[in-house]
Amino acid sequence: MTTRPTRTRLALSGVVFALIMAACNQATASPSGSGAVPAGPKLTIAMITHETPGDTYWDIIRAGAKAAEAHLGITLKYSSDPDFTKQATLVQNAIDSKVDGIAMTAAGPSALEAVVKAANTAGVPVVMFDSGIEDWQRMGAMMYFGSDEYIAGQALGKRIASEGGKHALCVIHQEGSTALEARCKGVGEGLKSDNMQVNGTDDASVNASIAAKLQQDPSIDWIVTMGAPVALVALQSIGTAGSKAKVATFDLNLDAANAIKDGKIALAVDAQPYLQGYLAVESLWLYKTNGNIIGGGLSTLTGPAMVDASNIGVILPFAQNHTR
Repeated sequence: MTTRPTRTRLALSGVVFALIMAACNQATASPSGSGAVPAGPKLTIAMITHETPGDTYWDIIRAGAKAAEAHLGITLKYSSDPDFTKQATLVQNAIDSKVDGIAMTAAGPSALEAVVKAANTAGVPVVMFDSGIEDWQRMGAMMYFGSDEYIAGQALGKRIASEGGKHALCVIHQEGSTALEARCKGVGEGLKSDNMQVNGTDDASVNASIAAKLQQDPSIDWIVTMGAPVALVALQSIGTAGSKAKVATFDLNLDAANAIKDGKIALAVDAQPYLQGYLAVESLWLYKTNGNIIGGGLSTLTGPAMVDASNIGVILPFAQNHTR
């Protein structure tokens, strides 16, 4: 895993987003200023992810994508499968249906390489978001929107260490996800960290596994989860085990935001999935209607954004709107 010029890319992300929104506002405004849908071809965009059922992170992705659909007057077709081979089949189905563009995740790049090449051969532009930051260019995608998971993990590991953390348990809820593995690798550079693989679709099993680990090793003083729903299960595990461990999580939802407000979850690392969903769809519209490529060949970063007691008051209303 390699590091990158993060400050430059973060600055680029902010400038690009400001320009995009200005352009979009101008394009969507009618001569009378009524905010009409932009004129142009009625595009069909496929969004295909490795969504795990029950993970609210994907609801926020879809909210951003649906907002772009409404703003741009396109048709959005969403599908998902946590099995990367089955996800590849969904991508091929989208190609066969002759969509105008594909926005996809690539947490399992080896299973998806061939189908991205098939999209390129068919002349269907592909952008990636959420996962695949190490692989999107090699695989043949045009643009990428998301957080650098390794750098986000490093930031969280350093933050936990700065707060006195000594030993973290990093809980991975989807087997084979390179993005989640990169997060835990980064966390482990800041402090001692053990990885644990769990079945993210079975809360009872997750609860039992974490509780057993806490009872087995009382030195664990932080639990780091890869998603907000798992963080909420981890709170139950702490109670079951009689542990005093603190909880940090990647990603955010309303329940996790309320838990931060109530002091139950210490912090969340937010990759701003609403922004990812919006930009992934809008980028394809801009490319198809105006030949634009956002980021100029670099990844457009949407995170990490730390959410804790100091800023939850600002974030909570947006979480209540299911956009953070």
